[in-house]
Amino acid sequence: MPRQIFTEDHDAFRESVRTFLAKEVLPHHDQWEKDGIVSRDAWLAAGRQGLLGMAMPQEYGGGGEPDYRYSAVLVEEFATAGASGLFLSLHNDIIGPYLLSLATEEQKRRWLPGFCSGETITAIAMTEPGAGSDLQAIRTTAEDRGDHWVLNGAKTFISNGILADLVVVVARTSPEGGAKGLSLLVVERGAEGFERGRNLDKIGQKAQDTAELFFDDVVVPKENLLGELNGAFLHLMTHLAQERIGIAVAAVATAEHLLEITKKYVKEREAFGRPLAKLQHIRFEIAEMATEIAVTRSFMDRCIAEHSAGGLDAVHASMAKWWATELQKRVTDRCLQLHGGYGYMAEFPVAKAFVDGRIQTIYGGTTEIMKEIIGRSLLA
Repeated sequence: MPRQIFTEDHDAFRESVRTFLAKEVLPHHDQWEKDGIVSRDAWLAAGRQGLLGMAMPQEYGGGGEPDYRYSAVLVEEFATAGASGLFLSLHNDIIGPYLLSLATEEQKRRWLPGFCSGETITAIAMTEPGAGSDLQAIRTTAEDRGDHWVLNGAKTFISNGILADLVVVVARTSPEGGAKGLSLLVVERGAEGFERGRNLDKIGQKAQDTAELFFDDVVVPKENLLGELNGAFLHLMTHLAQERIGIAVAAVATAEHLLEITKKYVKEREAFGRPLAKLQHIRFEIAEMATEIAVTRSFMDRCIAEHSAGGLDAVHASMAKWWATELQKRVTDRCLQLHGGYGYMAEFPVAKAFVDGRIQTIYGGTTEIMKEIIGRSLLA
């Protein structure tokens, strides 16, 4: 069924994203995979193309377009292309809303022009070696020293961690336990005592830099507090829905693309003297995947439209995230199986999708956490 949520302007934007991918990303992605990191030139190219800060005010160099559907188009095209290295959605859709809604006018003048041009790459540091998804267990601390904070602690699994020029750090600024007493502090590249550890060796998304970060008596100016003092938990909860819907958008787009690849493969590949597509079992597998994807696509498009209108709640974002990512995992596995031995070869797109996509049910909140959020809301 034709999708109903996009306009001609969105379609034109989709073509520009495809052109950008063909020119600036796909010719270089294999090298980025070998290097374990993308070139900063790609970020600058994205800025020139207008793919960064689309929701930011034009006065800071942004697009001035708050319509989330443009972000959804960007995520879908990157997912379809298998371009997992250049993590624009983290920059635009996860960190961008914090800066846009919480930054002071002075902070916006300092940070947003570089954010939109690609000169300033961003990351957010929540996860700690011993805390995982549990914000209440965060041990990184920031001690008030009058005109500055002194930050100490460690973070891990930080996407864009090597390249990042601005890192939004979740730290404990009050001794209160639980989720209370957490604040967001922005640490800038070059701060004394701020060190980057390993560029972590993941099983997939090899081109995307994911790092350990260490803070040893890092002096953070008071003017780098983002949002309310001790208000991080509420700030984080407010913006998690967009992070999760973005992951779900990528999941469905990936599943759709892999299904198309696999349909083509089973039509061409022969076994027992005829194409695989002539075997009833293969047809049933394709039919099941196509139906599951179509049903999920309908729900996802409703979520995209709701979020664009400002009406998507955390529960439905959690539903979309767990369902779509688990669907992606199932579809990827089945498509690899239908490719047989070729599906296990690294040069085949389905093999890359298998390792790149495995993180989808983990980051942004695991499937189990999504179910807990949904269950609590239904039984409150």
